[in-house]
Amino acid sequence: MNDMFKMVLVLALLTSISGGVLAGVRSLTMDRIEYQQLKFQKEPVIRSILADAENDPMTDRFKIKDGDVAHTIFPAKIGDQKIVTLEAFGKGFSGPVGLLVAFDLDNDTIIGSGVTISTETPGFGSKAKEDPSFVAQLEGTSIDQVASVKKDGGEIDAISGATITSRGVCVAVNEATAIYKRLKPELSKSMDNLGSEGGTD
Repeated sequence: MNDMFKMVLVLALLTSISGGVLAGVRSLTMDRIEYQQLKFQKEPVIRSILADAENDPMTDRFKIKDGDVAHTIFPAKIGDQKIVTLEAFGKGFSGPVGLLVAFDLDNDTIIGSGVTISTETPGFGSKAKEDPSFVAQLEGTSIDQVASVKKDGGEIDAISGATITSRGVCVAVNEATAIYKRLKPELSKSMDNLGSEGGTD
């Protein structure tokens, strides 16, 4: 009986240690993955959309909780404009399509957007990321307007040969808009503090 107790104790100890090691590795890996995504997927898009920002949206980024999800917000000031940018996702032909969407807090319009993640077919769906004229169609859109392609009764010209990808981008836009609407009071407060406090991770 003593031997069995010792075996159970040793097994429990090993399981606990293994769990701790795995949790530590996962935490370190997540930090590395998040950094890679920020540096190579999001930053180029942010720099493009918010090229005229008077602050550094990457440095000043912060997170806001939305239920169980924490959204990273990239704030910017351009003259009198207060702009917040956040990421949402849609489903493309080959996988998820990530889209950063920038909103003007004062007039509730989209002022720019850009694809961050795309595994779509080169020469077709990949144009959602490669061809800025596609997402440029979203500029000036009100948050009260649902984004959809013309084939579905909307106003967005789909990418030739890549309707599914185009629809995925529209889904991402609509999701980003929904997030923006839910979080606007908190976003406004955070923008009022921009400059008086440093950005957070």
